[in-house]
Amino acid sequence: MSWHVLGAGSLGSLWATRLFRAGVPVQLILRDAQRLAAYRQAGGLTLVEQGQASLYAIVAGDLNEQAPIERLLLACKAYDAAEAIAAVAHRLTPEAEVILLQNGLGSQDEVAVQLPGRRCLPASSTEGAFRDGDWRVVFAGQGHNWIGDPLDATPPGWLSDLQRSHIPHTWSPDILARLWRKLALNCAINPLTVLHGCRNGELVRHGDQVDALCAELAGLLHGCGQADAARDLHLDVWRVIEATAANYSSMYQDVAAGRRTEISYLLGYACAAAERAALQVPHLKVVHRQLLEHLDRHGLPRY
Repeated sequence: MSWHVLGAGSLGSLWATRLFRAGVPVQLILRDAQRLAAYRQAGGLTLVEQGQASLYAIVAGDLNEQAPIERLLLACKAYDAAEAIAAVAHRLTPEAEVILLQNGLGSQDEVAVQLPGRRCLPASSTEGAFRDGDWRVVFAGQGHNWIGDPLDATPPGWLSDLQRSHIPHTWSPDILARLWRKLALNCAINPLTVLHGCRNGELVRHGDQVDALCAELAGLLHGCGQADAARDLHLDVWRVIEATAANYSSMYQDVAAGRRTEISYLLGYACAAAERAALQVPHLKVVHRQLLEHLDRHGLPRY
């Protein structure tokens, strides 16, 4: 059974190249004929590992193709997920499964509501990758992928494809807790790096702010029924800050490059969840407002 990958960004390309070189059937779905022509001219996707570049001539098509899709890795940004799935929903077979590789929370529900009867499996990844050119992805750091299904704890058979491809993974019956935990980590770190214009490690100079956000986020997780995700959150946030001290957060990089951020699915989602649960999160709200104002000043979307 062939994999289709929609979203040839850093993580989508990283998965596609590893599946392909392991002999697992995989195809890319590109945005339009122009992108498809550019891809074909490049000759495939290039994966750079430990300074060594390898070219993989993975089969690709565009959104106008009509071939059926049985297994889809949706690897686009959270704000593009709903529109992307709408463009290929008619191609999904009745038994199709969709792996959702988006940051934050909210986009998973936006996709699932469009696919009644299909299995949607959220994933959470800590793998590091970035693009250093068109159709080129650099594998920047070993990490892990957790995959689960909030509605069905039965592991899918295709996990063997990931094993064969050396894609580190764990089947996670508590995938929602994983997603909430990563949401909280992102909300405690990423916005402050943007507002203070700093690397992750420089947040030690703003420890009071980090601690205040951690306290509110832990309370939010408890209030939303995610007590497991709240356990030792404060310690984990500081562990991540230390482990990634030299890195710029993904949100910092998006703003610096003039790209749209995933604010609606991170801070925006957290603040909305607090409102629904009638929880007081004044520090989160202040940081959210300041970040929106920062985006306004840089001419970037607020959502």
